[in-house]
Amino acid sequence: MGCSSCGSSSPGGCQNNGNCGTGGCNKLNTYDWLSDLSIPDATEFDIVEVSFRNGSRKGFYRRQSQMFGLSGELVVVEADSGYDIGKVALSGDLVKLQMKKKGVLEEAINHNILRVANPRDLERLTEARGKERDVMIKSRVMARSLELDMKIGDVEFQADKRKATFYYIAEGRVDFRELIKLFAREFRVKIEMRQIGARQESSRIGGIGSCGRELCCSTWLTNFKSVSTTAARYQNLAINQSKLSGQCGRLKCCLNYELDTYLDALKAFPRKADFLETEAGRAILVKTDIFRGLMFYVYENNKANKFYPITVEKVKEVLEQNRKGVKPVDLRGTTFQMKVEEETGFVDGSGQIELPPEKRRKGRGRGGNRRKGKGRSDSNSKKPQGSGNKDNKNRNNKGKSGGNSSSKPSGKPSNRSSNNKSSSGKPSNKRTEGSSKQNNQSKSGETRGNRKPDNQKPRPKPQNKNRGPRKPKPPTDKKSD
Repeated sequence: MGCSSCGSSSPGGCQNNGNCGTGGCNKLNTYDWLSDLSIPDATEFDIVEVSFRNGSRKGFYRRQSQMFGLSGELVVVEADSGYDIGKVALSGDLVKLQMKKKGVLEEAINHNILRVANPRDLERLTEARGKERDVMIKSRVMARSLELDMKIGDVEFQADKRKATFYYIAEGRVDFRELIKLFAREFRVKIEMRQIGARQESSRIGGIGSCGRELCCSTWLTNFKSVSTTAARYQNLAINQSKLSGQCGRLKCCLNYELDTYLDALKAFPRKADFLETEAGRAILVKTDIFRGLMFYVYENNKANKFYPITVEKVKEVLEQNRKGVKPVDLRGTTFQMKVEEETGFVDGSGQIELPPEKRRKGRGRGGNRRKGKGRSDSNSKKPQGSGNKDNKNRNNKGKSGGNSSSKPSGKPSNRSSNNKSSSGKPSNKRTEGSSKQNNQSKSGETRGNRKPDNQKPRPKPQNKNRGPRKPKPPTDKKSD
């Protein structure tokens, strides 16, 4: 969509950044092939063609006698109420051909060109174009609130912002009198409603077709002829609704482009050639190749479903024999020998070029060393963890038992003394074992970095601030013995 073909600087492909010699995105663009010539018109023609909103709408206007060379200029033209701004598309003798093509008479043209647009006019035009999208969204909400069976497809403001035209789609007739009152009260402009079809909507909006080019209806197609599925059948196309439909939801207009060529080619094919009678059996027509002039037949009772391509001349000969009551032996003698195209082979380099085997190291996955280290440290740390805690508990119990024995003597003998006696025989061994286990525990904690050594003070337990003071238990009357 660039301008490399014509050499102009501004691209015409997207966002309406002007147009080059190829046309660009300008809808319904016309090329003035006399504008580059310095030859004046033989007869002066005072009517020009003006396009509005990048070619979505066009009209014919009379120019004043002192205005010359207006092709491509933005001009201010008369409207039914106020004025509008458009671009001169054609001028001179080419306008006569355009009017003759569209069937417009010179006597029916009443509006004139006022002047060439100035910067203030262009500012008002830009403001009007900026309001169209917001107004379209609001109008759709209003139409939905009134539960009207219609869709507002596009909104176009006049350059002086006095009039707005709403283009809508509906299957039947719609009573929108209440809707017009809401529009006039909300937008404060003159309202005009125009009903269009699905194809007209796609032509106004534009887009890219399945062929990769701009839509025909938005670039050059003006008259929309009816398209039916018979056009696809004549061209031997599969009746697939999704592939045959365009962006408007209707059948593609391009189905009619080559229909006449196919109809002319089908005149050479014989009619009523669906069946051929032979001694081997009855043959049925399966498909037709219009470009090669071949007709493919299959025997009715043949399980192999072998195709027999026959030329049009041979089919006519067999039909003539069948009319006379003569049946050929089979279709093998009449078949067309199709040439098998030699495939362009590619060099098989698998046996000639061999890559050396890739040497890979015996893989250790990500974090393999870490996992092994963690497993070892965990295995070593699990054993001293429990034993170290037991030694600490024993030491604390020994201190408590030593302090409490003097203050609270008990009548029963305690097992702690026996344990102390039994352990007094070998006190050094237990201490060394406990210290070694604590050292291993501290080392494993340092290696992992998750645990702190035991020589640090334990953290104080957090006190529950929300917890209130304990209530004293109510006194219970115990009977004294």
